[in-house]
Amino acid sequence: MPRLVGINHVALEVGDLEQALEWYGRIFEFETEREADFPHMAFLQLGDQFLNLTEGRTQGADEERHFGLVVDDKDATRAALGAIGAEIVPGRGLDFVDPWGNRIQVVAYGDIQFTKTPAVMRGMGLDLPKSERALAELRDSGLA
Repeated sequence: MPRLVGINHVALEVGDLEQALEWYGRIFEFETEREADFPHMAFLQLGDQFLNLTEGRTQGADEERHFGLVVDDKDATRAALGAIGAEIVPGRGLDFVDPWGNRIQVVAYGDIQFTKTPAVMRGMGLDLPKSERALAELRDSGLA
């Protein structure tokens, strides 16, 4: 059975992205990452985690509001979801919808910059390697 390791991110919908950035900026200090391909989104960097703000809501686009869970084994998670008949959302990642309509995105610990300290990993009984891409993200962000 796959093990939950942490929360990677939370995605929130906002009415006006610039107003939301200004509002959160009056409360918190943070770095923002924007991607040209997604002008309606901003990623508030929280070290190895992030808060995703997405402007607007499109009819039927429930993928905007979700949270990302980190697991030790993404393939085992997919198998467990299949075994219970969970609704797996088609796409390149692994997203599923629980019986109450909550959308959850699953990411593997080894594939993202999210990290646990060696002491926390030992305490959880985990020894999980990082992919080269994840290590590069950590180096680029100054976290490694």
